Amino acid sequence: MADHIQIRPATGTWVVRAGGAVLGESQNALELIEGDYPPVIYFPRGDVAMAFLEPSQTTSSCPYKGEASYFSIVAKSGPIADAVWSYETPKADVAEIKGYLAFYSNKVAVEQV
Repeated sequence: MADHIQIRPATGTWVVRAGGAVLGESQNALELIEGDYPPVIYFPRGDVAMAFLEPSQTTSSCPYKGEASYFSIVAKSGPIADAVWSYETPKADVAEIKGYLAFYSNKVAVEQV
């Protein structure tokens, strides 16, 4: 794994909320720490209400994690564009995040409860 990326189980229960609704709750989340960036919580897809997520055309590339796909959240107050990302086929060094979703904390609330 790249020296500056660490992945470990996120202790406790984590919740993601958007537009006043709980989109996910998990005791099986992962915490990814990359360099000087704030930690990111990755939720297993099975713990997220996928019916509220709509695939986006947006993609991005990370030299360490691979190609990211994005989702917008369908909320009562309107869509929250590209608020969620996932590495569908992550690089081998970060394979643990396959099947997991991460949320932009400036667009939704990600909290430990």
